[in-house]
Amino acid sequence: TDKVDAYRLALIQFNAPQKLRAPQPKEYHELQNASRYYEELTQALIINKNQLHRNLQSTFPQIESILSTSSGRVYWTIVSLFPHAQYVLNHNESQVFQSLLAISGIGRQRAHYLTTRLYALARQAYPYDNESSITIRAIQRNIANLLSLSAERDNVINYMEKLAMQANARSLTIYESIPGIAKTTAVRLVAELGDLSRFDTSAQIDAFVGIDPGRYQSGEKDSHLGITKHGNHLARKILYRTITQMETVKATQPCHITDYYDKKKRSSNSRGYKKIAIASVHKLIRTMFA
Repeated sequence: TDKVDAYRLALIQFNAPQKLRAPQPKEYHELQNASRYYEELTQALIINKNQLHRNLQSTFPQIESILSTSSGRVYWTIVSLFPHAQYVLNHNESQVFQSLLAISGIGRQRAHYLTTRLYALARQAYPYDNESSITIRAIQRNIANLLSLSAERDNVINYMEKLAMQANARSLTIYESIPGIAKTTAVRLVAELGDLSRFDTSAQIDAFVGIDPGRYQSGEKDSHLGITKHGNHLARKILYRTITQMETVKATQPCHITDYYDKKKRSSNSRGYKKIAIASVHKLIRTMFA
């Protein structure tokens, strides 16, 4: 800004003082701390998943197809037992079966099926690293980290739920009543958005999360830009993903927001998913605020 702009900006606070608000209860601050910690754990989880995938490529890549998803406690436990194809071939079927049966969540029938699958996958494998490679230790470390991080994330969500009940149980109940929003998303919305009653309009919440339309003004030029992306980026990301979650469950839990999204998508083939999703986030925020 030049001198004139700086002077005019300084006058705003004297000519039109901004309204001051009382700070939110301390529970909201602790909730936000917990939400940021949860985000850190999530990023660490992603890093370890990628490292595990990369390490398995040289020891037993076929094992990633043993279950429908290459993630979760059961999958990680199986990989920790058989990080290399030779680990399967070095044992007889009875030993492999007993090892799988000892895993919580696997019954006898499933253990039999997984034993057969493991042997079939192990015979297909041609590992680049041998079974005594340091890569095996790296895989074991990745799995230990994943199990620890996953358990800690669950603990954080339970802690946040207790805080949210203390800070604003009504908001938590309202958020969980929205189709597609479960406990994890609900408590994180309470943490990142805070007490919505401190806002006068839903447009203020739009600005708080950075989905308000941007403008560029200079002299006679006045251009309309995309969203500003200012404010709370985590709240913006959670709300954006919520629209995807709502679309996923719309067959069994329809609502006016997914109807609006589908109508927008049908009416214009040129508009991308992101623009329609942001428009749906506007509508979701108005509903939550109301």
